[in-house]
Amino acid sequence: MLSHRQIAAATRIGMLTRERDTAAACAEALHTLAGALPQDAATMVGLDPFTGAHVQVAGIGYTPEVAEALAAEFVGTPWFHNVVTQPLPPSISEDSHSDTAEERFRNGWFYAERVRPAGFRDGMTGALRHHGRYVGLIHLSTERAGAYDTEARYLLANVMPALAALADPTARAGDLHDLPESAAASLATADGVIDLPGRARPRVLDDEGFRGLLRAFDAAQGERLRLLWPVGRDWCRVVLHRHGHGPGVVRQAVLVHETPTGLPYGLSPRELEVLTRAAMGQTNQVIAQGLFLSPRTVHSHVEHMLRKTGTASRAEATALAVRDGLLRPAPEDLAHFVERHSGAR
Repeated sequence: MLSHRQIAAATRIGMLTRERDTAAACAEALHTLAGALPQDAATMVGLDPFTGAHVQVAGIGYTPEVAEALAAEFVGTPWFHNVVTQPLPPSISEDSHSDTAEERFRNGWFYAERVRPAGFRDGMTGALRHHGRYVGLIHLSTERAGAYDTEARYLLANVMPALAALADPTARAGDLHDLPESAAASLATADGVIDLPGRARPRVLDDEGFRGLLRAFDAAQGERLRLLWPVGRDWCRVVLHRHGHGPGVVRQAVLVHETPTGLPYGLSPRELEVLTRAAMGQTNQVIAQGLFLSPRTVHSHVEHMLRKTGTASRAEATALAVRDGLLRPAPEDLAHFVERHSGAR
């Protein structure tokens, strides 16, 4: 029967899945788990969606060498197969997955060379799955033999869904920024794109010009950028968010999401370009030189822009553009528009 302490720990771990900073939540989950199960060390291992490598997401108690072995080497052993195929996380003290002593974990090379020399006599490992997808592992170890009985295995199994949600790099990327249900969204990193469950990949990510903008945003170390971008004959409202609180590889990712839209206020693509440059503080003369237009043509575009947006002055129109993200910036223009704190505008 579960104790009040174990119930409280399991409840707290479940609540941690709501935290925005999931990297910190992973670490807190391991410390909280120590209040429910005996442990001298623990590590949560996540699956890198690009390389397929296992990397430590959070850990306590293990030396760097043992933590690395549990992340990188364990998945290459026969016992990894036992972990991912058993309904309950196996433990050393109840190592009943094999009828032959030679196949038991405690008699194998990994225990003899990695676990036992570190002083651990019992351990338990569970496979983490989120929405049916394998996303990583949870390892617990203790210096006390016989610590992880069947009850302990069931308790760990009960909290593993919450641990999996924390370890999954895609778990809450959309929820954190209140994305519309219809928005296409993906996480973009220097290594590639991570598709999010239930979300289409943004079409702008297929545009080399946009990818240049994305690289410039990443280099600018901003928090958010809102803009309009053409996709074929259509236009999309696009928002970039720095997604710096996820576990593992996504700590340096950018969340890209797009929703189809017409050009607001009936603006033409050229008027949008003029509005963007005006919002950068450029004069009509400078805008004309940059867009290879005459100053008279730029003046006409400004007049049309003011009439369509219902603004009384150039300053009011540019304030509207910055406030609502009515912008089509080039990579070199991002310093004017990147928001340093999400929601600041």
